Amino acid sequence: MAQIIGGIGCSHAPSIAMAWDAGKQQDPEWKPFFDGYLPVRGWLAAAKPDLVIAIYNDHLNAFRFDRYPTLALGAADLYPVADEGRGPRDLPPLPGDAAFSWQIAESLVEQGFDPTICQELPVDHGLLSCLPLLLPPPWTVPVVPIAVNVIQQPVPPARRLFALGQALRRAVAAEGSARRVLVLGTGGMSHQLHGPGFGAVAPEWDNEFLDLLEKDPAALTALPNAEYMRRGGAEAIEVILWLAMRGALTPRVLRQHRHYHAGLLTGYGLISLTDAE
Repeated sequence: MAQIIGGIGCSHAPSIAMAWDAGKQQDPEWKPFFDGYLPVRGWLAAAKPDLVIAIYNDHLNAFRFDRYPTLALGAADLYPVADEGRGPRDLPPLPGDAAFSWQIAESLVEQGFDPTICQELPVDHGLLSCLPLLLPPPWTVPVVPIAVNVIQQPVPPARRLFALGQALRRAVAAEGSARRVLVLGTGGMSHQLHGPGFGAVAPEWDNEFLDLLEKDPAALTALPNAEYMRRGGAEAIEVILWLAMRGALTPRVLRQHRHYHAGLLTGYGLISLTDAE
């Protein structure tokens, strides 16, 4: 059967994509951030995942406010790069595995989840700002993208994302191959992009979240969405997507790497975990 070899939680942001595309990896402002990814990139090179399940959110590029699914699962063999206003980035399309996606979809429905199945799905910076830092292109590892609504109310609660991760673990275990699966959860940490709190970053909360994600995820699932936004800013609700990754792992985990950088307009976090049981 397929098995989950680990999970990664990381920030995404348009600024990451722009810095990467501009070759700012050695720029003094960006070097501490990019260097934080090198140990995880090395770990992935050694772990050799056969497939990535990526939980992220779309930023009104694949979906619009008049049709925004709570949970959308890609079921394609290729995912184009979304045009986010300046033309698509100079990245290759993302390889998928439609057959694996359909098996995941069937298992999720059996477990009480109702994903919208997308046989065409452009992917934006919600996934593509961080993926090149972890698995540099050209990409050979297929990805199953799962887009979750954290844009328009009602937003699913943190406990629902954790339950989604648990359901994904069961779905992977039921898949008949010997594939090694990595689960990626990506969303912005503390940031607010409008109103009086514009530009505020909350490093203390971001690091408390990382502590709890590793050691006490139940405490995070008990928090209402309004509390996430109060502590980290309105857009920081995206961080609940990391809980889907955590739910896909065992209750006790081993930390492989952790990094935090308080950058411009947002806190940038990264953590990689493996099962301890």
